[in-house]
This record gives sequence, structure tokens and C-alpha cells, in this order.
Amino acid sequence: MNRVRANLLLLVISLIWGAAFVAQSQAMADVGPMLFTGVRFLIGALVVLPLMVIEWRSLQRQSQPLQNGDWLKIGGLGGLLLLGAALQQIGIKTTSITNAGFLTALYVPLVPVLGWLLLRQLPHWSIWPCALACLAGAYLLSGAQQMEITTGDQWVIASAIPWAIHVLLVGRFADRMAAPFLVAGGQFLVCGAIALVWALAFEPFSWAGLQAAAGPIAFGGVLSVGVAFTAQVVAQRHALAADAAIILSAETLFAALFGYFLMGDRLNAAGLAGCALIFSSIMLVQLLPMLSLLHGRMKA
Repeated sequence: MNRVRANLLLLVISLIWGAAFVAQSQAMADVGPMLFTGVRFLIGALVVLPLMVIEWRSLQRQSQPLQNGDWLKIGGLGGLLLLGAALQQIGIKTTSITNAGFLTALYVPLVPVLGWLLLRQLPHWSIWPCALACLAGAYLLSGAQQMEITTGDQWVIASAIPWAIHVLLVGRFADRMAAPFLVAGGQFLVCGAIALVWALAFEPFSWAGLQAAAGPIAFGGVLSVGVAFTAQVVAQRHALAADAAIILSAETLFAALFGYFLMGDRLNAAGLAGCALIFSSIMLVQLLPMLSLLHGRMKA
């Protein structure tokens, strides 16, 4: 998979995640945030399980099994997923979809900053203005100019940190292990199991509530986790983390579109300007490095 195809796949992922905001909000009427998180990530693990088995057998035949350190890294990724998903889900319970979409996008400028601080990765200069423009676009799109920061908003803001670290590390780990499906499924199992144990211990539980939320849980488990999070691991083996963060932030745009068509939300002039900023950022982060490379070759 080349860089362009990887980035297109990331765009499809952001579309699925944009729709998932609606499902995540709807589920909170019937189940607790940790129960929703636990069940949907375990469903996601079941979706990717056949690919995990195939990949495991392939590594065994090649005498390249995963080492103890690899499993620790997968567990760490699962912990980051748990923190990000749980904090976001708790916040969604008491804030709006648009606010959650905007505040989640705070991880976009964090990814290049953390990549520079932790991994000494200096991204192409275009990442910085594109990340800021993307964040500004999400701000306009959410209509957050008059937003008051609530408790739910604070939970979602906190989720941006583990999301950013996860985006920074997941492709790096999957590429080094050459086992994207084991990385994806392993992190789902860790996240889902811990969240479910927490939910059963501290949240009210009823089969009636679980059945009422079956639709949103199925969407979140099969598409948002099983398909999109797995595809993220695959795509980020071939895409830069900073680029991926900007492209994945298009989930804010798609969340607004799904809100328009499914929930009757309407965008004002600021929201339309936000859409334009996000789309422009996604295009520029792809085109500017390519133009710089082409210019360098022509000079050579």
C-alpha cells in the first residue's frame, strides 16, 4: 500500500468515525459509558479474530513469533484505547455531538508536537499550519464560539491526550512487528475486557438496556472498531502519524454531515467555513510535500 492509498483509507475511516458519534450518543440513553465501550471493543475483536488467526499462523511458519515485549506494547496500545474511548464516552453522555467532535479534534495539533518531543520526528513544515487550520475548522464547524466548557466537555478534552499518543504509536508498532491484525485485535481485547469488568463492577446493568442499545453497539463494534480501528492500524503502517491525525480529524466534518441528514442539524456560515478549512487542510497536507519533492527533483 502506498502513501496515497493509505491516506484515502484514513479518510474512509474518518467517515465511519463521524457516523459513530451519533451511535455513541444514542447508546447513552440505555447503557453506561464503560459497558458500551467494553462490549463494542470485544465485538470488534471478534470481527478481526479470523485475520488474527491467519496472521498468527503465518508468523509461526516464518519463525517470526511475537516476543514478550511485543505483547506488552499491544497491551499499552489497548490501555491508550481504553483511556481515549472511555473519557470520550463519559463526556458524550453530558455534552453535544458537535462539541464532542470539536474537542476530540484537539489531538490533531498534539500529534506532531508529541512526535517532535518524544520521537524526535520533525514533520514537513506544512503539518503545523494545516493542523492549526484543521483545529480552527473544527471550532467553526461546532459553533463553539459561544460554547461554555461543561464537565462533559472536560472529559472529552482529556481524551485528546491518549488519542494523540495512540495515533503516534500504533502505526510504528504495527510496522515493526509486521502484524497489523494481531496489534489491532490485541488492543481491542485489552480495552474491551478492562472496560467490561469495570462496567460490571461499578455501573448499573440490565439486559433490557443492552438490548435497547443493540443497534448503536453493533455499529460501534463492527464498523467503528472492527473495521475502522483495524484499518487505521493497517493504513498507519504507510502514513506519517501527523498526516494521519489531520486526515482522521475529518470525522468532525462527517459528524456534521450525518447530523444534517440523520438528525436535522443545519450548518450556519461559520460551520460551512469550518468544513472548507478542514477539507483544505486535508488536501494541502497531501499536496505540499508532493510539490516540494517534485520541485527538488526538477532542480536536481
